[in-house]
Amino acid sequence: MLSKSNTIEVTPYDSNWPKMFEAEASLIKKSIGDNCIEIHHIGSTSVPGLDAKPIIDMILVAKDPNLSIANLESIGYTYKGEMNIPFRFYFTKEDEIQVHLHMYQENNAEIDLNLIFRNFLRSNSAACKEYASLKQTLVEEQKNHEVVPMFSHYTLGKNSFITKVLTDAGFDKLRLMHCTHYAEWEAARDFRQLYFFDKVPVSDPYTWTFNHHNHMHFVLYKGTRIIGYTHLQRYGENDIILRILVIEERSRGCKLGSHLLELCQKWLKKNGFKTIYADSNSAALPFYRKHGYQNMSFDAPKELEGQVASVLDSGDIQIGMLL
Repeated sequence: MLSKSNTIEVTPYDSNWPKMFEAEASLIKKSIGDNCIEIHHIGSTSVPGLDAKPIIDMILVAKDPNLSIANLESIGYTYKGEMNIPFRFYFTKEDEIQVHLHMYQENNAEIDLNLIFRNFLRSNSAACKEYASLKQTLVEEQKNHEVVPMFSHYTLGKNSFITKVLTDAGFDKLRLMHCTHYAEWEAARDFRQLYFFDKVPVSDPYTWTFNHHNHMHFVLYKGTRIIGYTHLQRYGENDIILRILVIEERSRGCKLGSHLLELCQKWLKKNGFKTIYADSNSAALPFYRKHGYQNMSFDAPKELEGQVASVLDSGDIQIGMLL
């Protein structure tokens, strides 16, 4: 937990944390009624004996998350949007206890990820002790109290451990993520250069889009490994241009490109976009046709033009579909 002085507080395990969860879960169930499928206690406060930031993390699985936003706000929760996780409905509550609530529809891979990590620590005392020791080390290092966009160094410092636990526990679900973590941006750079700009060949001249509000960058995970990447550009108020969609070479032939495209389309539709356009070369056209794309002309924004003749804007067939 970051205070106004940018310090992180990690406290010894408190046996009252499960009771706090149960009380809050009961309040939520009463508030949203039949829309509630299940509620889980996650995070470090859900692991007996583990030192933790005194924040109760919870996953709420709802039939229709949109229907529960107002109900949750009425009992003191503040809706924060999805933050860096597509399809998440994220809330915080500052009361006698601090709560972070993550709401998803059923079958979202993030539910499995959090439960697998929690259950692994609950059943593995050695891993639990290692995690507690790592946390204390990170807290004691003053540089880890600095805050960077989206993540503190404390959070970043736990990444390798969390990744190892999930790998050891056999987590292998597919997940779409906004590029926010340094490893995700690094993967985005690698995918772009290897599969697009090395073919020109030039050094990627469009990394400035990483920090531009009209451009969105996503990665596709399989388990803890990034296997795909996509770059989307806003086009007017309600439309999107698909600039890049790629799956790593060794993971091709398993319909993962289709899965990535469908996840992107689902996310765009959820967020009110109406049409998605793309420039397609002849080799990629059958892939898009299979997914319902038709010839649809559009005036591509000039943002990416005039810097290099790249595969990004050399497509000779304009296609699109209504979302």
